Amino acid sequence: MNQHNPQAVGLADAPPAAIGKYRWTICGLLFFATTINYLDRQVLSLLAPALSREFNWSNTDYANIAAVFQFVYAISMLFAGRVIDRMGTRRAFVLAIVVWSFGAILHAYSVAIGTAVSNLFVAVGLAAVPISVAGFMVGRAVLALGEAGNFPAAIKATAEYFPKKERSFATGIFNSGANIGAILAPITVPMIAEAWGWQAAFIVIGAVGFVWMGFWLHFYETPARQKRLSRAELDYINSDAADAVAAPAAASAAPAPRKASWFKLLAYRQTWAFTAGKFLTDGVWWFFLFWLPKFMAAQYGMTTTEMVVPLAVLYSMTMVGSIGGGWFPAYFINRGASVYHGRMRAMLTIAFFPLAVLLAQPFGYLGVWVPVILIGIGASAHQAWSANLFTTVSDMFPKHSVGSVVGIGGMAGGLGGVLITKVAGRLFDHYNALGQIQTGYMIMFTFCALAYLLAWCIMKALVPAHKEITDL
Repeated sequence: MNQHNPQAVGLADAPPAAIGKYRWTICGLLFFATTINYLDRQVLSLLAPALSREFNWSNTDYANIAAVFQFVYAISMLFAGRVIDRMGTRRAFVLAIVVWSFGAILHAYSVAIGTAVSNLFVAVGLAAVPISVAGFMVGRAVLALGEAGNFPAAIKATAEYFPKKERSFATGIFNSGANIGAILAPITVPMIAEAWGWQAAFIVIGAVGFVWMGFWLHFYETPARQKRLSRAELDYINSDAADAVAAPAAASAAPAPRKASWFKLLAYRQTWAFTAGKFLTDGVWWFFLFWLPKFMAAQYGMTTTEMVVPLAVLYSMTMVGSIGGGWFPAYFINRGASVYHGRMRAMLTIAFFPLAVLLAQPFGYLGVWVPVILIGIGASAHQAWSANLFTTVSDMFPKHSVGSVVGIGGMAGGLGGVLITKVAGRLFDHYNALGQIQTGYMIMFTFCALAYLLAWCIMKALVPAHKEITDL
């Protein structure tokens, strides 16, 4: 590629530092967007024990509120990928964060919104929904609509700014923003709620997204138009063989590749492999995110402020998995494995770590720190798995279809999360009535432990060997 750039002559063999590092600025922006994304979605779960007492919610009520988020998120993910592919990463990310920040703030007005929604239901002859439940459902739906854009846009930005050999590491870094968000939430949300009320927690955390938007608009542009990007770094970004062919066409302003239809994408085993991986494992992370505070309150009688340190420790552990998981395939690749086989070997190894969650309930009588550490190992493994699972899409599909494929898989992951959340709510209410809530958690922890090995086996059966898609 450097022969097309006289100014870059001699830089091909230069040390990596001479290439430039602006792509990591973009990775930093994606990291903070993901942090904010998870801050906003976790406010409700942290306040759930207190809100359940205030509004007299059952586990099923809470599950229904959480399931609305997951269902809308799932459907929106399908369309988010298409919207991002058509709008471009820059504008689509702005739209996404405006919508989800607005949705986060709406939670503060759930009682007023719920009153209007319940009255509307009565007027059209539908069964009334409890006011608080209806109001929070609306807030969760708007939040989900916007948040669905984060990961498809972030994966697309990563595909635009990083060569394939760096993508899983970059994905691991920005994906670790989920962990930082999960760490910051239990530290900040209880403090804000205790000082100014639960409504303020939703408003303050929700407003942070608008601050990030200003930085995004200032620093982000597509690589070809990015004035802060050196030509040497641009050549490095486009150093993959497929990009080498596409670069002259891009430089001559040729028409963009035709967007592949969903039906065409679903004809590929690679799409189904990614979709199966998301469907079976995304719900595990949702379960940990939405139900751990309820678990600690139900089994250990902990208040929201008492959960701060255990949850912060647990989600701090997940950072190791997110960043380490992004690096892990390189261990096998540097020893001669192909990119695909290196990634699949890494994912198989990672899939064994969640088995630690099987011990969380049997040894939980030793104190809350036992399940915190064991679940932390499982959650850390999820983040390592997720960093690699996302990257399989940009490994196998051309850049112009990455957002759409991630959207399809994201929809499947969201629907899997709805299923797990609804089942959990029913199980917990059933066993709580029997005075055996621990049995309900044991059932859910068992699924969380085994999901990754099952997902890996299905993915490997669908795509036993790597075959890059070139006919889209």
